[in-house]
Amino acid sequence: MTTPKPRRRTKPDSEPTPPPPPAVEATAEVAVATSAVATTDADIADRVRLATAAALDKKALELKVLRLGAVTDFTDYFLIASGSNQRQVQAVADAIEDDLRRSGVRVRHTEGYPSGQWVLLDYGDFVVHVFDDERRHLYGLERLWSDAPDVTAEFVGTEPPSGTHSRGIASREIAV
Repeated sequence: MTTPKPRRRTKPDSEPTPPPPPAVEATAEVAVATSAVATTDADIADRVRLATAAALDKKALELKVLRLGAVTDFTDYFLIASGSNQRQVQAVADAIEDDLRRSGVRVRHTEGYPSGQWVLLDYGDFVVHVFDDERRHLYGLERLWSDAPDVTAEFVGTEPPSGTHSRGIASREIAV
């Protein structure tokens, strides 16, 4: 009969493992990470105006701004634009993201960028949709949200707020 080998005992650590940080610290980090979230209607409108200017600078087609805050509570605005091909759709999305990032606003979530057919940029208070022509007509967001007021005229042909990157855009007219 064989005797079992004795178990090897490990030395207890000289210092106990520290407890995980309290939830309050994690909340503080989240607050710092989301501090760029707009808190006033004027801040949100300025950000939509900056995104609109960036889209127009890249020759976005059929640009529309819908005020969704009047009909739903998940976001305040939809900025809807089209590009004539995959590269233009991506260029419009890139320009919007770059200009807003320079202003201290980071996108929360991006969808569809690699395919360049429908790029969605979620900024929380507003959502940007950049479509190719085929997808825009197929999904028809303007039709689905037809009860949301079209406020494009408030954002097109106006200067972005002072102190922001405007790419030299002063005023542009588009067919609405």
